[in-house]
Formats: sequence, C-alpha cells, structure tokens
Amino acid sequence: MTAANIKSEQFWAYLQMMRPANILTAWADILVGYAASGAVVALSFPSAESWATPLIGGLNFSHGMAIAWLLLATTGLYGGGVVFNDLFDADIDAVERPERPLPSGRASRRGAIGLGVALLVLAGVAAAQVSWVSAGLAGFVAIAALLYDAFSKHNAILGPVNMGLCRGANLLLGVSVISAEVMDRWFLALGSIAYIAAITAISQGEVHGGKRQTGILSLVMLAAVLGGALGLGFLPNYYLGNELPFIALFAGLVVPAFLRATVNPQPDLIRAAVKSGILSLIVLDAAIAAGFTHWLYGLLVLSLLPISRKLAQIFAVT
Repeated sequence: MTAANIKSEQFWAYLQMMRPANILTAWADILVGYAASGAVVALSFPSAESWATPLIGGLNFSHGMAIAWLLLATTGLYGGGVVFNDLFDADIDAVERPERPLPSGRASRRGAIGLGVALLVLAGVAAAQVSWVSAGLAGFVAIAALLYDAFSKHNAILGPVNMGLCRGANLLLGVSVISAEVMDRWFLALGSIAYIAAITAISQGEVHGGKRQTGILSLVMLAAVLGGALGLGFLPNYYLGNELPFIALFAGLVVPAFLRATVNPQPDLIRAAVKSGILSLIVLDAAIAAGFTHWLYGLLVLSLLPISRKLAQIFAVT
C-alpha cells in the first residue's frame, strides 16, 4: 500500500469517527433554534393563501454570518464529542466492534485525541464570534459531552439525561443568534432532552439486546415529545398547521421502529430504532421550525434529511 493510500485510509477513519450523518442533525438543531429566536420573520397564516406566500424577503439575512459560525461550532461540538466517545470506548470496541477505526488500527489514539481537542476548541472559538452567551452554551455542551463519554453513559438514568442536555443546549445555541431570547425559549430544550433521552435509553441494548421495559419507557418519552411539539400551538405566533405535516412524517418514521424494538428487543432492531431516531431528529426540528416561521423554512431544514441518510450509508450512525 502506498503512502498516499495509507493517508487516505487514515483520513476516512478519522472522518468516520466524527459521524458526518449525525452532524447534520446537530445543524438542524441550530436552524430550529434560529427560527425560534424570532430572527426569521414568520410568513405563514392560517389561510390557504399562505401556501403560496414566497419565503424570500421573510428571512433576516443580517444574522447569516452568525448562523455560519454556529453551524461551525456545532460541527466541532458533535464531532469532538463522538471522537472522545470512541476514545473512551476503545477497549470495549476492541472486543465488541473490532472493525471501528481505533481497534482496527486505522486511527491512532494520539491522532484521535488531537482531532477531538481541535474540534472542541474550534467550537468554542466559533461560538465566541457570535456572543458570550453562545460561547457559554458551547462550553456547557463540550463539558456535558465529555462527562457523558467518560462517566454517565454507563448509568441507565444519568446517561440518557446527560445526552439529552447536550442536544437541548445545542438547540439553545441556535437561539443565541439573539442572546436575549435564550431565557425566553429555554423550554424548547426540554423536548430535545426527552427525545434524545428516549433514543439513548433504548440504545443501551444495541450490542447485546435490551429489555422490553426500557423500550416502553422510550415510547412514553416519545409520546411526551409528540405531545409537547403539538402543545407549542398554544404559543402566540406559532402556526400549528405548518407543523402538522412534518410531525406526522416524524411519527411515521420513528414510532414503528421504536415499537418493533420494544416488542422484540434484539440488537438489530434496536440499532435500526436508534438510527431512525437519530436521523429523524431532523424531521422533528423541521416540524417545530415550520411552526415558528413558514412551511418553506421547514422544508429547508428537512432537506438535510436525504443528505444525512446518504451519509449514513457510508458512515456509522450508532
């Protein structure tokens, strides 16, 4: 094997550790947070004519650079977090998943540490370009991710909650485009916490199989997420009609997969449920973003899904 081929294989190994398909779900969090902040002018109305209303002219492009920085920040946060996750799991993966980059030798521990640190530092620097509130949220996500990687993921209760906090704070990172709105929209993080906690809980059986009770708990949390998303319709200037098509798609993608994994908690069905749950976060974000703004903005967020699915065919998700 030539030196060029070796470097190419190493590049792909480190890229695989970053979970590119999953990073797009983190982008969706930023975009829905941006929508919830009020930085996007809502153009939807309860009348049928709203479906013909153009979105161009409704977007506040003055925040475009801030969004670019936050997308870069969340890329660093998610990428760095999962790289360290693989580092902490290297010994376990050597037994259970020897094909992964570190156990297979395609990536080195030193290289992975360097990559993880660089990504988290990049995240902090990028977030600081927006505001100190953004930087603080990025710092919180980074610390919470490392705590999950090193300790809490081995606890059946703390692990799911910890991972949920990472994603909830990541959504608020998008809201921080307008710093003052973070305190007003904090409750949106609860939905992310519950949903990611549901995925994390059921994922604990993706190697050796799980328990039906865990699947039932995940379904209960999923029902709470759906109820909470629909409950946003009580907010002023939130258009539930825009949300409904997206939330129906979300339920259709996730609920059957979770039901199958609950009824028969075998590793392959659990992995399928986890994969569906992670990628469908984009659909959930699209639903909420559409409610805060316009159905076309929801489609913009939803456009990340086919890209993420395509990447999931190349790179591992779980």
